[in-house]
Amino acid sequence: MNYIIVGTAGHVDHGKTALIEALTGFVGDTLEEEKRRGITINLSFSSMQNTYTNVAFIDVPGHEKLLKNMIAGAFGFDASMVVVDANEGMMPQTKEHLEILNLLHVKNIIIALTKKDLATPEMIELREFEIKEHLKSLQYLHLTQIIPVSIYDKTSIETLKNALFSLPSIEKPSNGLFRYYVDRSFSIAGAGTVVTGTVLDGSVKVGDKLFAPELEKEFTVRNIQVHDHDVPQALSSQRTAINLQNAQKTAFEKGALLCKKGYIRGFDAADVWIEGIGGHSLKHNSKVILFVGTKQTEARILFYEGENELQNGFAKLQFNKTLFLVYGEPFILCASGRTIGGGRILNPINDPMKKKVKLELLKALNTKDFKTAFTLLVSMHKRGFGLISSNQRFGINHDEALLIAKSIDGIFVDEKALVLYPLETRGELMTIIKAIYAKNAYALLSANSLTLKLKWASTGFIESVLQSLCEEGILALENGIYKNANVDISNIERLVEDKIYTIISQAEYMPDAPYNIYEELDIDRKMGDDALKSLTRARKVVRLEHNIFVSSNVLSEMMSKIREIMRHENGIDIKSFKEHFDMSRKYLVAYLDYLDNFDDIKKEENRRVLASI
Repeated sequence: MNYIIVGTAGHVDHGKTALIEALTGFVGDTLEEEKRRGITINLSFSSMQNTYTNVAFIDVPGHEKLLKNMIAGAFGFDASMVVVDANEGMMPQTKEHLEILNLLHVKNIIIALTKKDLATPEMIELREFEIKEHLKSLQYLHLTQIIPVSIYDKTSIETLKNALFSLPSIEKPSNGLFRYYVDRSFSIAGAGTVVTGTVLDGSVKVGDKLFAPELEKEFTVRNIQVHDHDVPQALSSQRTAINLQNAQKTAFEKGALLCKKGYIRGFDAADVWIEGIGGHSLKHNSKVILFVGTKQTEARILFYEGENELQNGFAKLQFNKTLFLVYGEPFILCASGRTIGGGRILNPINDPMKKKVKLELLKALNTKDFKTAFTLLVSMHKRGFGLISSNQRFGINHDEALLIAKSIDGIFVDEKALVLYPLETRGELMTIIKAIYAKNAYALLSANSLTLKLKWASTGFIESVLQSLCEEGILALENGIYKNANVDISNIERLVEDKIYTIISQAEYMPDAPYNIYEELDIDRKMGDDALKSLTRARKVVRLEHNIFVSSNVLSEMMSKIREIMRHENGIDIKSFKEHFDMSRKYLVAYLDYLDNFDDIKKEENRRVLASI
């Protein structure tokens, strides 16, 4: 089955509702009826289908709903049916709707000239000429057909039906990242919470986990319906109802986003391409109402190129709330109840950078020159530019992002970590690692252990530098550990054990946590852990708590001193222990807990006493 979503538009009283009823036989619906039917997915509650194609109408009877409902499906629209009264012709609201459709890049337009039975052939011919002339100024709209119709003329209705069924499905760019704006939410007895909306990208299956970033909650998909039928999966552009588990007490506001967790971050600003419509100029620093998805919020326009009124340009939109937007997402702007403009999100992630560089970036993003955009962003993020957010930032998946990155000279690409580094940073990293081994000739490190020291550098990036240093004869690789090539270490494991034991013994009663010891010695964590295990098996050290290891000699000495205190003070607790040993609470507790291993010591509430006393 081929699914086509058609958004409807037109001036009030031009016969749109009656026309849809004539096409579908549908006379309207209510939320109560919806509940009785079960899950429903039609925002307009109307669709029609033949053997091969299902046409779902997103019916918007007024200007306000056009903004709030139609924009939500902008990525999903295959076409729009614009209704024009054959006698009245295009009204200001009709033209405004067409301009909005143009901003949303809804390409295929069918004009239904309604009430043809009340118009003369000459009038219909005039209306067709006016419409064609007007559409010449709207570059993104493609006029498919102008079809005169009357709800009383079955032949004309059939002609319109056939035109709608013949509409081509538009192949939408997809990065595979599921996104879905909630347009309504309600509860059904026995089913729980149901949300309705259009799948903007990606797909969703029964059993999937969906994340609501505004609510910071994750839900499981219990059931899915597409056009009143239970389905195992919903795809991009399909009007879909989703039944969510564990959401009974959750309030989904109109405009709430559902997506996969970890891929979309929220910001209170975004960089955009913006343009006015209907002769409206846009003012720098002006407040507007932003419509994006099914969400609306207040925003402020800040142009990057001058502070005068502009018809179009690059700008920053500052929002009064956090929004979770993606590259290429369309939006509409209103002021004083009128649509004044709209545009596309270019940079949904708020990068701090100089205006000159930001403009270069926005120009590249506006033409989908991602190679230039990557190059600029890598130069701005010298400690690594991550591609993990490529879905949100560029509208492309990770494989596509890596292909672009590999085509750029002068950068290092860590494919596994999805991070790009300028080659100058590689030189900086090499200098840092050389300095570690120059300071400590017995350093024994791996790429993983260096990642813990240098949190900005990925493991793959560090590994490439370590391998280069081996090729230069500065380091040598032995059993996954990099050592100074000019230092002869016959037994690395024994050396590490001796060094760790020396540090623990010298620290006496309060040794550092193991990871601090490894840091001091510049040794790999796994190697250090293996050494500690060996020392413990040999009973040279004892583990008191998770990160507290003491030498056996020191522990024996401490136990003797504690017993002496207990004999003189009829027991010991944390307070009395601290009077004799000024140690932090974690060490005091660890030594007292160790007393519980002895049969002649018993615990009475928070106090330990000798059983013989």
